Amino acid sequence: MNKLYPNASAALEGIVHDGQLLAVGGFGLCGIPEALIDALKDTGVKDLTVISNNAGVDGFGLGKLLETRQIKKMISSYVGENKEFERQYLSGELQLEFTPQGTLAEKLRAGGSGIPAFFTKTGVGTMVAEGKELREFNGETYVMEHALVPEVSLVKAHRADKSGNLQFRLTARNFNPAAAMAGKICVVEVEEVVEVGDMAPDSIHLPGIYVHRIVHNPHPEKRIEKRTITPTSTPAQGA
Repeated sequence: MNKLYPNASAALEGIVHDGQLLAVGGFGLCGIPEALIDALKDTGVKDLTVISNNAGVDGFGLGKLLETRQIKKMISSYVGENKEFERQYLSGELQLEFTPQGTLAEKLRAGGSGIPAFFTKTGVGTMVAEGKELREFNGETYVMEHALVPEVSLVKAHRADKSGNLQFRLTARNFNPAAAMAGKICVVEVEEVVEVGDMAPDSIHLPGIYVHRIVHNPHPEKRIEKRTITPTSTPAQGA
């Protein structure tokens, strides 16, 4: 079975539609499937619910889909660094299901593992637990969280063989494996494509059974987020 598609647009053909639940890998701007996000924008699909740790930044990553009003709802754990996200949320244009980061990762992992729900202490006694089932275990209260099973997952990996076995690079792994496992259809964007057998079994981070379509993007932009601090003034000489 040929999983390699000529470009990102071809890889999304026939599998994305209005009102869809999607998962998108990445953390901040690290490990985001930027070519697939651009191709998704070009399809014009709208009213999307997107599962992602965050929504990129203004004008890049998922921020592009916010600018075109293609996202109706975000399921996220971090909503900073994006003024358009803030504007749409505060004005009531964008729905938000705010989810603790570890819970979000586990909801995706559970979805990919066939586990419908799980209990966690995270969020008990806060707005995160509102409307959810609570249960006591060993004298402590836990909240039940449902797994996430998106129709399509868009993920980024460093390398893939033609069967879809994936290798991630350093911190760019982040949410990508969990998002890939959870999706009913997984589309992966990679910088390198090699022949089957070229990767040592121990270097494979995710088996190809989870991957349905592969896009080769050898030259991603790879924006780097840098920490900035308030500059300190130099004391006047003799002070």
